[in-house]
Amino acid sequence: MKKLILKRSGLSLLLLCLYRIASAQMPMPPVVPIWDANKVTLELQKISTDIYAIIPTTAKTETDKGIPQATTGGFIIGEKGVLLIEVMLTKRLYDQEIKLIRSVTNKPILFAVNTSDHGDHCFGNYLLPASTLIIQNEFAKENLEKNYVGIKQFMVTLFGAGRGIENTVFRPADLVIPKNSNLKVDLGGGKIIELLNVGTAQSPADLFVWMPNQKVFWAGNPFIAESPAIPWLFDGFFLEPAANLKKMYDFLPDDAIVIPGHGRITNKAGIKYTIDYVQELKKEVEAAVDKGLNLEQTKAAVKMKAYDKGYVLFNWLHFNFNLPNAYKDISDNKKK
Repeated sequence: MKKLILKRSGLSLLLLCLYRIASAQMPMPPVVPIWDANKVTLELQKISTDIYAIIPTTAKTETDKGIPQATTGGFIIGEKGVLLIEVMLTKRLYDQEIKLIRSVTNKPILFAVNTSDHGDHCFGNYLLPASTLIIQNEFAKENLEKNYVGIKQFMVTLFGAGRGIENTVFRPADLVIPKNSNLKVDLGGGKIIELLNVGTAQSPADLFVWMPNQKVFWAGNPFIAESPAIPWLFDGFFLEPAANLKKMYDFLPDDAIVIPGHGRITNKAGIKYTIDYVQELKKEVEAAVDKGLNLEQTKAAVKMKAYDKGYVLFNWLHFNFNLPNAYKDISDNKKK
C-alpha cells in the first residue's frame, strides 16, 4: 500500500509553535498525574460479534464521580485481520491491550488507528509489528514528526515521570487522512470501518471511527466522557470544535453505541452534556464580548455553575482553556 506524503502548510507550522508554547506554559491541573499509567488495568467489553472496546476497569464506576479515566480503545476483527483503535501511552498499557486482543483472536493486526496526536493515543506505535499500517490524520502525522520530544514532555508533565513515557520512541504513520476527508477500511465479513477527519473537534489531530453497519462510534478526545466531564479544549481552538462537535453529534443515529475517549461506554444521549456545555459557553461568552467585557471580566461572569457538577478538572479546563479559547475566537470573529 502506498504511503501518502503531504505538503506542510503555513497554518500547521503556526499550530506547531502554539503547541510548544502551550506545552511550556500550561497551568498545572489540581492533581498530577491525572491518572497513573503504572496503576491502570484495562479490560475487554464486547460490543457485538468481533467488535470490542478496551476500557479501564474503573471507568464503569468512576466516570459519573468526575474522576478522569485512562484512554479507551478497542478493536474490530474481520476476515482479513484486526483493526486496532488507540495504542496507549506506555508499554505496560500496550502489553495489556495486546493480551486482551490475543484472548479472543490470533489474527494479525493489519491497521492501528490513532485518533489523536496526544501520547496516550499514539505513543505505543513503536511496539506494533512492522507489518501493521498506522493511520493518523495529516496534522497528527506532521505534528508528531516535528514535535515528538515536546509532546513527550507534555505527557510527562500531565501524567508523571517514571511511568514509561520517557521510553517511548517515535514511529511515523503509514496512511494519512487529509482534513475533510474519510477513509473506508473493509476488513471483510461485514466489518466496514469509516475513519472521519472532519477538522478540529478538540485538536487538529482528531479522527473519528465509525462502523455504519453496526452503529458503533469511537469518539476519541472530542467526547471525553459522560457528565460531569467537560471537553478538554486546550489546544487553542473553540469555534471550529463547537461546530464540529455539533456536526458529529447530529451525524449519529439515536441508537448508536458511543465509546468516549476516556470514559465508560455510552450512547448518543450520554454525550449530549458535552454539546450542551459548549453551546452554553458559546452563548455566554458571546454575550460578554457584546458587552465589551475583557477576558478577566468574562471569567468572573461566565462561571457555568450549572455544569460544575463535580468533575475534578472542571476549574482547570474551564477557566484556563475552554473559556479563554472561546473568548479569543469569538472576539476575533467579531472583529472581522
